[in-house]
Amino acid sequence: MSLSNENIKEQLVAKFGEVLTEWNETYNMLSFSSPKDLNLKVLSFLFDEPTLSFQFLTDLTAVHYPDRTGEEIAVVYHLHNLRENTRLRFKVYAPVSQPDVYSATALFSSANWMERETFDFFGVNFVGHPNLKRILNVDEMDYFPLRKEFPLEDQTRIDKDDEMFGR
Repeated sequence: MSLSNENIKEQLVAKFGEVLTEWNETYNMLSFSSPKDLNLKVLSFLFDEPTLSFQFLTDLTAVHYPDRTGEEIAVVYHLHNLRENTRLRFKVYAPVSQPDVYSATALFSSANWMERETFDFFGVNFVGHPNLKRILNVDEMDYFPLRKEFPLEDQTRIDKDDEMFGR
């Protein structure tokens, strides 16, 4: 039987029920989210279930949504079933005040550096990660540069010469 988005959704809903939300299909890629405490259970099911076999972690990153109170940080997993050439997107949300998400390094070795990069730029604390420390930025940095916490440049400034910046 060919693996379809409907089939994947049916199996996930049968296993986890209504806790999985935000079902969406963009460019034939299934997308959904779950509570952050279930991320490892959902990932393990997608990995271990023989009819699903999403055993390749293509990407892991985060997105900062400052207007989503209590869910400001979204951790996004892109998974791939190589045999069926099927991909999906899975999200979990965490509050910016305590962005703790369980580490997926036990399932996917490739999650190690991706989680370190996500920690480095967004401040997501991956609980259980074997070596969670900055990977690209300096250790002295006391902020997370990809969070939308800083105001945009003031366009009325007169102390800059626009010709120097190609404007």
